Amino acid sequence: MTQVPGMETSAISVLKRAVELDQSSRFQESLVCYQEGIQLLMDVLKAVKDDSKKVHYRQKIKSYMDRAEQIKVHVNQLKEEGKYHEQIRIADDATGYSYEVLFRPYVTEGVTEVWVIYPYTIKHIHQMIYCRKLYNFLRFCEMLLKASCKVKRIHLLTSQEEGDNSSQQASALSELKQSLQSQDVCLDLQYSTFHDREIRFDNGWIIKIGRGLDYFKKPKGRFSIGYCDYDLRQCQETTVDIFHSKHTKTL
Repeated sequence: MTQVPGMETSAISVLKRAVELDQSSRFQESLVCYQEGIQLLMDVLKAVKDDSKKVHYRQKIKSYMDRAEQIKVHVNQLKEEGKYHEQIRIADDATGYSYEVLFRPYVTEGVTEVWVIYPYTIKHIHQMIYCRKLYNFLRFCEMLLKASCKVKRIHLLTSQEEGDNSSQQASALSELKQSLQSQDVCLDLQYSTFHDREIRFDNGWIIKIGRGLDYFKKPKGRFSIGYCDYDLRQCQETTVDIFHSKHTKTL
């Protein structure tokens, strides 16, 4: 019984976030939060002994389940009609937008294949900045490995670098490819010249970020908050557009 207050606090926090996302028309994200919050409330329901409190929690659970079902029907209808579009605006200096947070609602259990269009459009870019771009793609791959899905193949379409960055790009991507193979994930590399940035999952979700994966600001120092934890890292202003297609195109 001593755990109930903490469990209830967690449930309230998650469900409050679900309602905020719902009111902002960020329906897929709100659906995930509703589902998590409902499960937490069900855990509370199992733990309480007082009958009046049980009635209260059952009513709350039913209310949230009804709303979650409404959202699910609405989202599925938009997806079926090919009309789903959601936009997230990340403000300058905002925090709380790690890859885990941003992509979690769309990296569902059935995802096995991912397409990443990730250009390095600035030639002769400073080596330190270029390293950050490579590390950001690495972090994205790590996020996929930690997700509930079982990704088996990642397609990367990027531009081939010139000059000093060419050998670094080849070496880094070769090392990453071998590392992913040890996790039973195949990295498929292709090169092209383009400016688009988007990420597609084989469950139909398409994510287009104005700055690609590079929307984080450089930390103020090596021992500053946000250096390691990207949920605490400040972001650059950008927009994230989310679409859904029943037929995910290959690169």
